[in-house]
Amino acid sequence: METTITYRDLPVVVLTGRPNVGKSTLFNRLLHRRRAITDPTPGVTRDPVEAEALIAGKPLRLIDTGGYKLDSALSTSLDGAVVEKTLKTLGRADLIVLILEAGEITTEDQELIELLRRRQDRLLVAVNKTEGGRRQAEAWNLLSYGFEKIYPISAEHGDNVAELEEAIVSRLDFSRVRTENSEERPIRIALLGKPNTGKSTLSNRLTASAASIVSETPGTTRDVVEGAFSWKNREFLVLDTAGIRRKAKVTENIEYYSVNRAIKSIDSADIVFLLIDAAEGLADQDKKIAALAHDRGRGIVLALNKWDTMPDIKNSFRAVCDRIHFFFGQMEFAPIVALSANSGDGVDTLLNTALRMYRQLNTRIETGKLNQALEQWLREYPPPSAPQTRFKIRYAVQKSANPVSFIFFASRPQAVKEAYVAYLRNKIRADLGFSLVPVSVEIRGSAGRGDSGETGP
Repeated sequence: METTITYRDLPVVVLTGRPNVGKSTLFNRLLHRRRAITDPTPGVTRDPVEAEALIAGKPLRLIDTGGYKLDSALSTSLDGAVVEKTLKTLGRADLIVLILEAGEITTEDQELIELLRRRQDRLLVAVNKTEGGRRQAEAWNLLSYGFEKIYPISAEHGDNVAELEEAIVSRLDFSRVRTENSEERPIRIALLGKPNTGKSTLSNRLTASAASIVSETPGTTRDVVEGAFSWKNREFLVLDTAGIRRKAKVTENIEYYSVNRAIKSIDSADIVFLLIDAAEGLADQDKKIAALAHDRGRGIVLALNKWDTMPDIKNSFRAVCDRIHFFFGQMEFAPIVALSANSGDGVDTLLNTALRMYRQLNTRIETGKLNQALEQWLREYPPPSAPQTRFKIRYAVQKSANPVSFIFFASRPQAVKEAYVAYLRNKIRADLGFSLVPVSVEIRGSAGRGDSGETGP
C-alpha cells in the first residue's frame, strides 16, 4: 500500500447547506479528487463523508454533510436521520462553510442561516453557481442577512475557489497538528458485503457512535463513511461502505457510484471485514468481493453477522465453516468469526483477529532466513528432474509487506507449474508466520552456471 503522510489533531471544516446546492461538488473540488458522490438528484449525500485535505498547503479534515431540510419537509424517517446527523456533525466543526446559491434563497436556507447565527464566530459563507461572474449582484445581496463577508464561487468550474481556500486556512488554528509515525498510523478496516448485512451497525458499534445511518431499507449507505476507534492501545479507522449487489441489479447512477466507491475502499484498507448474513450464508457476490480483496493482498476476515439469530445447535459454527471452505477453497486461510453487530457478541474476537492479521501483513523476513527455509522446502519437495520440466530455484527475496509478496528466482521460470508455486506459497504461510493473510508468489528468471536454454541444467 502507498506510504503517505498522515496527521493527528487536524482542524475540522464542515460543509453544510440545503440539498443540491453544491456541497459535494465543492467537497470534491477542495480534495482535488472525486470522493463524494455527486448527482442532480437532491439528497444523494446521507451520511457525513470526511477525508483529509491539503488546502492552500495546510492539512485539515474536511466533512461533507447531507442536505438540511425543514422539519415540515422531512417526508421519511431517513430524511430526519440525515438532518440529525448533519446537525451533530456541525458540533464538531472548527469552521463551518455554509453554501448558498445566488438568487435562490429558500425557506430552508433561511432556517439554516438562523440556526447558524450562534456559531457566527466559526462561520464562512460561500455563494455557489456564480461561474463567469453571473449572478454576482444577487450573490452580494446576501450580505443583507448580516454576514460580514461572502465568497462567490463556482464549485463546478473552480471560479474563485482559491480565494475561498485562503479564507478557510486563515480562520483555522494549526498549532496542534503533528505528523504520525508508522506505529501511530491507524489500522484501516473496510466493511464490505451485500446490502443489509449489518455493516453500518458494526461500524457504529466499533466507533461507539451513530456515524452511519442504520435503516431497514437496503442501500441506505451511499458514500464511504469513516470512523475512528481504539482497541488495545491501537488506533483503527473503519470504512463503512455501500452494500454491493450483482451488477445486473445495479440500475441507478447513484448506486453505481456507491458500489464503485465501496470497491475502491479496498485499495485504501489494510483489512477487509466481509460481512455475511449468517442465515443466508456465503453468496457468489461474497466470493467476488473476497477475490478483489485477495488480488490486492488485503487481509480478509469472513464475519458471519447476525449469529445470534441462528438456532443453538451443537457444532453449528464448525459446520458453517466447513461449508464455506468447501465452496470457497482458495480462501481457506481467511479466518471466520461469528458475531452479532447488534449485541456486540464476537466483536472482541473480530478485533483480536484483526490485530494478529495486521502483524502478519507487516512482517518482513530476512533474506538469509528465507533462503535457509527455501533449502529445506526444496529437500522436502524437489523440483522435477525430467529434461523438459526441470528447473532450479536459486534464491528468494521478500518483495514487500502489506501486501505480502515474495519473488523466487528460477533457472527456467516457464517450467515452474502452478502446483509448485502453490507449494511454495503454502510453505511460506506455514513456516514463516503468514497463516492468516494472502501471499503473492512471483517466479522470475535467473541464469546461472550450467544453464543451457530449454533443456535446463
